[in-house]
Amino acid sequence: MTDSLSFLGQLSREDKLLAGRVLDSVEASGEKYINKYTFFLDEHQKALCQKVLASVCCDNYMFYGGYEGAQRTVLGIFEPYSEPVPDAFPLKAVCFSFRKEDNLTHRDFLGCIMSLGVERDTVGDILVSEGSAVVFVYDTVYSDVSALERIGRVGVKTGGDLSSFSFPEQKYISAEGTVASMRIDSVLAVALRLSREKSAALIRSGAVQLNYVVLTGTDAGVSEGDIISAKGYGKFIVRSVGSATKKGRIHITVDKYI
Repeated sequence: MTDSLSFLGQLSREDKLLAGRVLDSVEASGEKYINKYTFFLDEHQKALCQKVLASVCCDNYMFYGGYEGAQRTVLGIFEPYSEPVPDAFPLKAVCFSFRKEDNLTHRDFLGCIMSLGVERDTVGDILVSEGSAVVFVYDTVYSDVSALERIGRVGVKTGGDLSSFSFPEQKYISAEGTVASMRIDSVLAVALRLSREKSAALIRSGAVQLNYVVLTGTDAGVSEGDIISAKGYGKFIVRSVGSATKKGRIHITVDKYI
């Protein structure tokens, strides 16, 4: 397996195991005419899976997390000649309601669910709104999560339909600046409001991802729409890249997810 994954470069032990499982699933799906599913993946794992699938020319797959735009998703590799559809995924949504004055958070729900002994990779996105929340889970843990009656000290009720849930709007904080080039160290300096030297050091430490791939060099190019993550600082999207100024510098806008 190591040789077959050499094109991916240096991988952690966990990433190697995931890549190997994806290759095995592609083979099993094709030979046995069955659908194969991963557990929930984060965005880094999703990007890795996409590279592995492209390497074996597999295109009969779908990532789905229970709703359009989910951050944590399950990879479904579908049997030959079948159409990937969301309804085939082994996922369910648990809808909660509680008093609007009780300010529950993502952390509150996740901590309570983990205390049940549920594995993290069986839980997808947790979306919390005023007086309501929805948790996307693997069907194997649905009964455990849906049986919750309290989140911390707050009483909750389960039930209701996902269509009635008010999905919270993603919010951002914008940072603007100019860069001499669209190198990652320059763009990161604008996003984090750090010097270029400090942003370069952060990259070399392995704390920065570009489109969910860990970087160790500072010369990677960045484009509009790219996602940058930095440990301890958060996640950012390069919202816009403007034209060059008279001095040849490029105006950019970077939004931080909050």
